[in-house]
Amino acid sequence: MAKKDGRREPYNRDKVLGGLRKASEKRPVSEAAIQEIADRVERDLYARGESEVQSTVVGDLVMTELRGLDKVAYIRFASVYRSFADLNSFQEELAQLLAKSE
Repeated sequence: MAKKDGRREPYNRDKVLGGLRKASEKRPVSEAAIQEIADRVERDLYARGESEVQSTVVGDLVMTELRGLDKVAYIRFASVYRSFADLNSFQEELAQLLAKSE
């Protein structure tokens, strides 16, 4: 997997699970749901048939899954994954999420 800073490292399911668990902490999200998301992300990655993917692809897949599961977990994950530079960036993401929910 190619990281944002140019480094390369193998795909790590444990990192995906850790991010999902952290985002879902104290939310009504079961461990089974977290495992299912990780399974779907992995299936999607392998279905691409590429020897290497950008880490952003993994992050985007996780965000898509969380958006449909728990909006708070999604925002938590997005806030870390997207590294919002300021409050305005965070508010824009939240506004987009709210607009898609309506």
